Amino acid sequence: MLISPSARRTLAIAALSACPLLSAQLAQANVKLPAVLADHMVLQQQQAVPVWGLADPGEKVTVSFVDQKESATADDKGKWSVKLKPLTASDKPAELTIAGNDTVTLKDILVGEVWICSGQSNMEMGIKNVKNCDAEVAAADHPNIRLFSVPKNVQGEPQKDIAAQGHSPLEGKWLPCTPQNIAPYGWGGFTAVGYFFGRDLHNDLKVPVGLIHTSWGGTPAESWTAQSYLEEDSDLRPINEKFQKDMESLPKQKEQYEKQMAEWKETAAKAKADGKPEPKKPNPPRDMAHDPWRPSSLYNGMIAPIVPFATKGAIWYQGESNAGRAYQYRKLLPAMIKNWREAWNEPEMGFYIVSLANFQNPAKDPGESDWAELREAQALTANQPHNGQAIAIDLADANNPGDIHPKDKQSVGHRLELVALAKSYGKSVDYSGPEYESSKVEGDKVRLKFKFADALTAKGGEPLKGFQIAAEAKDGEKVTWHWADAKIEGDSVIVSSKEIEKPAAVRYDWAHNPQGNLYNKADLPAVPFRTDNWPGVTAKNR
Repeated sequence: MLISPSARRTLAIAALSACPLLSAQLAQANVKLPAVLADHMVLQQQQAVPVWGLADPGEKVTVSFVDQKESATADDKGKWSVKLKPLTASDKPAELTIAGNDTVTLKDILVGEVWICSGQSNMEMGIKNVKNCDAEVAAADHPNIRLFSVPKNVQGEPQKDIAAQGHSPLEGKWLPCTPQNIAPYGWGGFTAVGYFFGRDLHNDLKVPVGLIHTSWGGTPAESWTAQSYLEEDSDLRPINEKFQKDMESLPKQKEQYEKQMAEWKETAAKAKADGKPEPKKPNPPRDMAHDPWRPSSLYNGMIAPIVPFATKGAIWYQGESNAGRAYQYRKLLPAMIKNWREAWNEPEMGFYIVSLANFQNPAKDPGESDWAELREAQALTANQPHNGQAIAIDLADANNPGDIHPKDKQSVGHRLELVALAKSYGKSVDYSGPEYESSKVEGDKVRLKFKFADALTAKGGEPLKGFQIAAEAKDGEKVTWHWADAKIEGDSVIVSSKEIEKPAAVRYDWAHNPQGNLYNKADLPAVPFRTDNWPGVTAKNR
């Protein structure tokens, strides 16, 4: 006998009503995964791979991938997690299943290398804004490179999952790298630095690459650092203290703003009636509770939600917004890196920094620079275990030095990849330009010794530029710096000046936009440095 659809529905409802146990089972919550665990993702090879989510309290959850099965029981809050044993890289897509009261199947999963790409606008800058962008977008067809963009999200407490709403419907999901997927959203598309880094890794390692992009233009490093790590050091505590003062003064600022607006409306109306220009409108007070400059807010909203997704490491392009507090950055950046490594429980997680690019017009006179001090803080951090840096001090457009966003992101990505190949993958590659090692005063000259000094050269031809020299200042006097004469002798550089009889210190590329041209055989620029430890212009800034 044929039964109509409406009759079938009636019978089904009656059956459920007559069977409370079955009805209760169907009402149970489905297994839920964080957004970063999804179709098309790349899993990190050669290390344990966490898989986690939510289910009913007490529910048994089994995760299956290739030839592995791992089970866990959800705790009283419904949380569960398992770890897959280390995997072998594979570009053959596989399925990952999570079975509890229901089954979730994730498709098109690859195994390879996963990297986090974070920072401020130079990391956020998309591929459509780089040099040769049309050709780069057209060639970005790499099905075994996968892209994941974390939506921007300011939060006061660490989140378990990413924001539901992103800038684009393509955010918050894993996408195969295609011209269509890499270019249509965000500030010119997917992070250009991240893409070029990942593309070069993919080409050299011959394995799939997953890139997790989580950045926000103009933001300081403290926004990406958990609050407890900002409280551990007396030099970092003023960051949270300032935020608290800003929040306490906000009601009064809003009250003043409302009065200013009332006065402005009267003035603007009168100006309009008199045919005069409208006066400038008052700026509203900055509500730091919802501002990406809020300490820890982006760690909470854009880093915590992707922990503990297995990764090899992170690339980091940030520092412009902290340049005025460069000495503080010496502690802030290591604290942030420590925070991330402990969050992931990966003490050897690679962390590779882009040293700030050249910016503004070249300095006519030698002297101080907060950007130089920020680069120094980056270099000090880069020299700590499992860290490294890529120098970008020669990559800005000479015809547009005021552009804080150099368009040659291909070279940035490539130099980062060289560091990763050497430090994370043990490859024998030249990954650094000349790096200052020691100095020795020889009469009226200073001999500088370098690491990575094979075939030192003055790029573009003599003279060797970018060096400045100073004598010890007399009591109460300011140090006077002079441009120096410099010449290469083997793996050394000899520096002097007719103005200095007894040199005490040498600096190289110590400016916003220095003009140094010291390179090695790998065609990589020398790392900016100074031989002195005299207090800089940002030494007291907190």
